[in-house]
Amino acid sequence: MQKLIKLSAQPIKQRGISLQSAMLATVLIPLSIAVIINLYQHYTTQLAPNVSFSTLTGEKIALQALQGKPVLISFWASDCPECLKEIPVFTELYQQYHNKGLEIIAVAMPYDPPNHVLAIHKERQIPYPIALDLDAEVTHAFDDVQVTPTTFLINPAGAIDLKIIGKLDPNELKTHIETFIKG
Repeated sequence: MQKLIKLSAQPIKQRGISLQSAMLATVLIPLSIAVIINLYQHYTTQLAPNVSFSTLTGEKIALQALQGKPVLISFWASDCPECLKEIPVFTELYQQYHNKGLEIIAVAMPYDPPNHVLAIHKERQIPYPIALDLDAEVTHAFDDVQVTPTTFLINPAGAIDLKIIGKLDPNELKTHIETFIKG
């Protein structure tokens, strides 16, 4: 058995690669490729969860009913400075693209007091629906969102096209949205 190893290791050693490195590479490269493929498939084919949102106005919005349109979902909190900075960005996107099919729903985190959410809604005159998630059902359905802001872009087929945790790039987001906008 040792002779077989020595014979098969000879060409590898001539190239300056140890047998251990070669064996490790034969395991790690396919494993790495499998992980990358799995991540790619997860984020390109993961359907958005079948949830309904309860808005500040008492309206119920079923995400499934919005299929055929791009939907931007923002998980935010009234005490999150970056979330508050995003409100003008989302307001502009809503004003620019809502009549072309874009829907935006802001989901207040379960710990956010409804009176704070309502105050910001009125103060900032937010034109898109804001949902309360008091029982954390929506937050849980979207992979247990923990960090604010977290933004999801759902494509018209109902799949998650983009997930942004933390600060977003408005131009990148706009570019993604424009790929789904009609006319």
